[in-house]
Amino acid sequence: MKNNAYHDGFTVEKTGQVDEFGFPVLVKKPVDNGAVAEPTAASDAERREFDAAKFALEAATGGKNALIYDDLGQPSVMVRIPAFKWSDVIDGAPDELCSAFIAGGKKLPCVYISKFLNVIENGRAYSLPNREPEHTLSIDEAREACSRKGRGWHLFTNAEWAAIAHWCRKNGTIPHGNTRYGSDVYAQHEAAVAAESWLYERDLVDVPRPDGAERTLSGSGPASWSHDGTDSGIFDLTGNVWDWVSGVRIVDGEIQVIPDNDSALGVDESANSTDWRAISVDGTLVAPGSPNTFKYDGVSPGRSDEQNVGVQGGVQLNTVVENFQYTGGAEDKKHLAYTFMAFDAMQSAQGVEPHFLLKALGLYPIADKLGRDPEWLFIRNYGERVAARGSSWIGGSGFWYLYLRESREFIYPDIGFRSSWIDA
Repeated sequence: MKNNAYHDGFTVEKTGQVDEFGFPVLVKKPVDNGAVAEPTAASDAERREFDAAKFALEAATGGKNALIYDDLGQPSVMVRIPAFKWSDVIDGAPDELCSAFIAGGKKLPCVYISKFLNVIENGRAYSLPNREPEHTLSIDEAREACSRKGRGWHLFTNAEWAAIAHWCRKNGTIPHGNTRYGSDVYAQHEAAVAAESWLYERDLVDVPRPDGAERTLSGSGPASWSHDGTDSGIFDLTGNVWDWVSGVRIVDGEIQVIPDNDSALGVDESANSTDWRAISVDGTLVAPGSPNTFKYDGVSPGRSDEQNVGVQGGVQLNTVVENFQYTGGAEDKKHLAYTFMAFDAMQSAQGVEPHFLLKALGLYPIADKLGRDPEWLFIRNYGERVAARGSSWIGGSGFWYLYLRESREFIYPDIGFRSSWIDA
């Protein structure tokens, strides 16, 4: 992986626009870096070394961690998450298998999640320790880097993220992380090893910030930065860089999902795919645009200004959208009016009762306090907006953060990804 602003034949440049926090909006442009290396299969000697490492890793962690190979025999360090029911992790929840463990109607005994934020090598995603996380890539680029690895490989899904989030809440292990320029915002003695590439990006991201690290090397923080508080857990789910997640989006405020964990099967998640489903008030998954589906409705009237402006009040859950954040007629609506709010303070419009599925998938707060600090929702409720989870190094506890602010083309140095694998 290149430790500067260039990634797989692209250079990153400013567009001249800024977002709501003063950060410049970036765009990728192709450059000719010569021939791109073709991915190569692992040699027999490498496979023997990998198998020995696999045995040692599984023995040391009691099978909690494993090396899972792609179709070229190249390994990633993965964390096994055994199947459980919603009732196991949420008081009063249905006695039903968690969505993450159902794909294509098949019940899964477990899923494997990247232990580390991923890097990209020869166009493929890998979970490896002590690497600078890949960043400045769109959700579709992340999805493609995962799917290139072969059967079962996919971008971390929102269903998988939600299962882990509820498990952590139930077990009292909300992970710490790089949420304050290399350290944890509430435990500043907890720090990780700084990545060096930010020096190459200061011309791109010219905003005031304190001294210290931005991105940190994958898994280099203490055990409290993992999902279960041990060295065997999933690292950097809070902070460092946001995690792109598949299987959920909003379109003109309407919440849309891929059923169960079918996103893990590589179904079509393009903008016009017919695989997307809206959520009816009774929890039924229906065609987008159907009556009485859940939507994020602005609390305050929107703005028509053709610039990046804030709208007060955040959003509420509703079955109609009475207030879009942007109300003007601009053709390009990617970076106009927005809002943000404490996610765990979200409420519903009068007469609208949130269905359990929304809470299970982390799309509506299950409690009025989810983390060590208010958890935040960043959103534009017009156009198509894809999802990221977990916050970055900039500040805040961040585990339950929900980022529904950007279009699928969006890139930035504080958003990365991780792959997952299922045996299906």
